[in-house]
Amino acid sequence: MYGKYAGFGRICGHITKLKRTTKPHWNQLPSQVIQQVAKRIHLGYEKFFDYLKAKKKGLSPRKVGKPKIKPRQKYNSLTFTQAGYEIEGNRIKINCLDKSFTFWKHRKWTGTIKTITIKRDNVGDYYLYLSCEDCEPTKKLPLTSHEAGADFGMKTFLTLSDGIKIESPEFYKRMLNAIRSANKTLSRKQKGSNAWYRAKRHIARLYKKIAEKRRDWFFKLALRLVRKYDRIAIETLNLEGMKKLWGRKVSDLAFGEFSSILQWTCAKYGKTLLKAERWTATTKPCSDCGYRNENLTLSDRQWICPECGSHHDRDINAAKNILQAGIPVT
Repeated sequence: MYGKYAGFGRICGHITKLKRTTKPHWNQLPSQVIQQVAKRIHLGYEKFFDYLKAKKKGLSPRKVGKPKIKPRQKYNSLTFTQAGYEIEGNRIKINCLDKSFTFWKHRKWTGTIKTITIKRDNVGDYYLYLSCEDCEPTKKLPLTSHEAGADFGMKTFLTLSDGIKIESPEFYKRMLNAIRSANKTLSRKQKGSNAWYRAKRHIARLYKKIAEKRRDWFFKLALRLVRKYDRIAIETLNLEGMKKLWGRKVSDLAFGEFSSILQWTCAKYGKTLLKAERWTATTKPCSDCGYRNENLTLSDRQWICPECGSHHDRDINAAKNILQAGIPVT
């Protein structure tokens, strides 16, 4: 209303007033659950204002937009902090509902539970997220004294500096016919009807299946690389610009998601991840002598260095340059 941000404390005070006046049904929820909603808004505004301050100083951090308030039907999670729940084995009791639910406990957790988040996805499945502190450290993998650079490509997902090439399964491309058929079915339904919601949920289920298959493959590939190499170097790419050029395939390959999973896996098992800067030349320079081949085109997959006579595979040469230019991720 006034172009100013109220702050976390004032929002919590306002929530207390609303409980007594126009929102008495909010009293059915634990107070900390409602405060967590205000906390998310507060953290979003803090990051936004920090970005504006850095922009005025001439710094260029990652762009952060102004937070937007979600409509009620899109808010699909709630967070418990200190109270409001009880966990015994694979059963959780929500006190405000006075009901208990069974969840799939796929592994044991250690440490002290700080927060519990219950989240519903677009398909209607519920997930339980636990954040703990003072956890037992993960056992580190043995060192192998091997290192590799990885070049991301549209034809070959990853080309390693030792000559290994890894193809992407392209899960979205495999499911494209099923997605098209589901969208045709949705278009025939009356919007807002029960059949329309069922068709919409079917599409969401297909996309969820694609995402889960891709994430599973990424985790297995990252673990395979971490077991074999002590230092892994990747490049920093402008993925948004690549999407404008090559569209759907860049999203299907999802190199950004894989790089995040690889970084997490390296940190977990005590290995080092290196990243080459975005503007570092990796394709045209010769990895042996450093000669820059300005005549190299995108169609040239093999070339011979006129300076030292080395024969190069385009992608393997780029992977070697990425390894040489890599900087440890902090």
